[in-house]
Amino acid sequence: MQIFVIGGTGYFGSVLVEHLRSAGHSVTALARSEQSAARLRAAGAVPVAGSITDTEVLRTAAAAADAVVYAASDYAPTAQSTEDELAAVRAVTAGAAEAGGTNGTNGTNGTPGTTPKPVVYTSTGLVYGFDPTDVTEDAVLPEVSAQPVKARAERIVLGAPGITGIAVRAGLVFGRGGTGLVTGLIDAAVANGAATYIGDGANAWYPVHVDDLADLYVRVIEHPDAGVVNAVGSVPFTFRELAEAIGTLTGTPSVSVPLEVAEAQMGPAVRTLTTSTHLLATKARATYDWQPSERSLVEDVRNGSYTAPPRP
Repeated sequence: MQIFVIGGTGYFGSVLVEHLRSAGHSVTALARSEQSAARLRAAGAVPVAGSITDTEVLRTAAAAADAVVYAASDYAPTAQSTEDELAAVRAVTAGAAEAGGTNGTNGTNGTPGTTPKPVVYTSTGLVYGFDPTDVTEDAVLPEVSAQPVKARAERIVLGAPGITGIAVRAGLVFGRGGTGLVTGLIDAAVANGAATYIGDGANAWYPVHVDDLADLYVRVIEHPDAGVVNAVGSVPFTFRELAEAIGTLTGTPSVSVPLEVAEAQMGPAVRTLTTSTHLLATKARATYDWQPSERSLVEDVRNGSYTAPPRP
């Protein structure tokens, strides 16, 4: 299959391209610069020049592909960024619907398929809101969450005619020394001389390793089933445990700060770091036979792929 990836040079997207190529698929991917294009070519992918604001480029590339993955995650919480992402999602769903099911999900014989073309959108477990009680794939999402644009984009993908729309709601992605939240906390510990957590830090999240998530995407693309798919690992962490691991990595003490202090320093969005998540990855396991590894974020930070920048 030929897969068109938006976000193929980002943290998760670059790992996904690697997994898709290893599974024998051809990959085209959006490239905003010649540097990004060179990285894609080195990974065995064909770059498509443009950005998410180039909606005609997105539509054309989606129409030419057998499946589409929206893996871009560098979203800024502004009105313009929201409109740009939603316009991009509308463009790829429209393009995918133009030739959905042809020479894609049913092989490479060039005959019309019976399954509409899959479009996989990368969402987040944060769409369930703050401390939700229902975290199943069929849950009704709240009006207020930390990532409202993701919920809106989900509705576009899941409701678009002529495609197989799939939204993957991932937990915190980690591994290979990446993900903005973890590296940001590491950098902050070095800069401030302390690894902090909010309150008692007992709130827990279930993260997912980047390679496990990429493996799930390959399964979803190859055997698409419309709807929501939660993606979390089986090894949770508390934010106090994470801070202690970051303290070990950076040689700094782990320190609790009150919520009001954290909000004054980082804004109201920091409240998300006081929540607990316990998503149920029911469909990923039952439909796609997906089994995430037992890798631990805390151990990866303490003794694995993460490194600390030098102290100022």
